[in-house]
Amino acid sequence: MRPRRPQRECPSQSGGIIFSVLSLLFAIVLGFTVYLVRHPLLRLVGESWIVEDTLEPSDAIIVLSDDNFYADRATRAAQIYRQGVAPVVVASGRKLRPYAGIAELMEHDLVERGVPKDKVIRVPQEAQNTREEAIALSAIARERRWRSVIVVTSNYHTRRARYIFAHVFPAGTAIHVTSARDGDFEPERWWENRLSLKEFAGEVGGMMVAMWELRHQPR
Repeated sequence: MRPRRPQRECPSQSGGIIFSVLSLLFAIVLGFTVYLVRHPLLRLVGESWIVEDTLEPSDAIIVLSDDNFYADRATRAAQIYRQGVAPVVVASGRKLRPYAGIAELMEHDLVERGVPKDKVIRVPQEAQNTREEAIALSAIARERRWRSVIVVTSNYHTRRARYIFAHVFPAGTAIHVTSARDGDFEPERWWENRLSLKEFAGEVGGMMVAMWELRHQPR
């Protein structure tokens, strides 16, 4: 019997093995690189999520509902008011009782921080989310014919708020969004804190919902 010749490896098989090895090496290098730069990347994601528009003279400063325990939104709004960029401050708040709600609490916080009581416009509303709140506030903007407003909200909430207000408010009304610091969301290290992770995940999900709900609403 003749000895069997060893089968030569098919060039296509050899090329496939090399490609697989190279792909594996690339994936390992990429994963290692991402691991090394994960903190700067995550910090960039957190910081880029926060919107800070240039403040310009406006008709009103609007403070969104559900301020935190330390009244950081009211503090930021009062600071802007003292700069003289708007004549009134809107305290938007959910109703908690037929006779009182968050708007009353916010008015107290604003007055305590230097905003004259007669310059505070309370807007009690029954909104369940930011879109419904923006719709309620847009009626005030139309009624008073505001051409420009400054929206104050927590830092993690600014990007979604600007997107929603830009789609809901009357066309031609300039929207400027500014951020209030929030102890539950530190953009430099948000991934290390459970509350920060919760806030960020909620905002990403909320943004997706807002984009879906407002997809047919032109600006």
